[in-house]
Amino acid sequence: MAKRIADSTVRRLSAYLRFLEDFESRGLETISSEELAQRGGTTSAQVRKDLSFFGSFGKRGLGYSVPELAGRLREILGLGKEWKVIIIGAGKIGAALAQYRGFRQRGFLILAAYDANEEKIGRKLEGIPVRDITQLERDVRQDRPDIAVLTVPAEEAQRVLDRVVKTGIKAILNFAPTQLQAPADVTVKTVNMAMELEGLSYALTNRD
Repeated sequence: MAKRIADSTVRRLSAYLRFLEDFESRGLETISSEELAQRGGTTSAQVRKDLSFFGSFGKRGLGYSVPELAGRLREILGLGKEWKVIIIGAGKIGAALAQYRGFRQRGFLILAAYDANEEKIGRKLEGIPVRDITQLERDVRQDRPDIAVLTVPAEEAQRVLDRVVKTGIKAILNFAPTQLQAPADVTVKTVNMAMELEGLSYALTNRD
């Protein structure tokens, strides 16, 4: 994506795609920006603005073609190709992610999980091999994964991230509850469970 689009916009595009896929499965051909906005908890003006970054969609008064817009959003979100993923840390979160079948449907292929614990190495998580972390650099050269998911303890996360960055991987999803430093050309997304729960507690506290 050449343009710098805000993370919040990308999140909304992802949500719109889920709604469109739901409409597709029900055989609906068209949808209005109002209907998309209603499902996404936003405004029709916001929907139109989000989509306008990527060209013109839909016809005034007729709405959007569901299959056409869904296809275009998949393209924008890079879902038309297969992305290779590795998981570093075969603990509870790593194991849960390895077992999640939704990744495969979205084009994310999990190649392997890595761990330093000898009891875990050599085992399989839902068919995904757990490899020795000492093999990481060699495997990355061979398998060329696109994305690394870190599910390691907070105190180890920066060290592991530095190691991953040196292998040339440019996209990292971090589950460790800590902010990580990475070079400008590496994208790091941190999933902060506590922050998400705080967002919910704020919503509950400030209900009308």
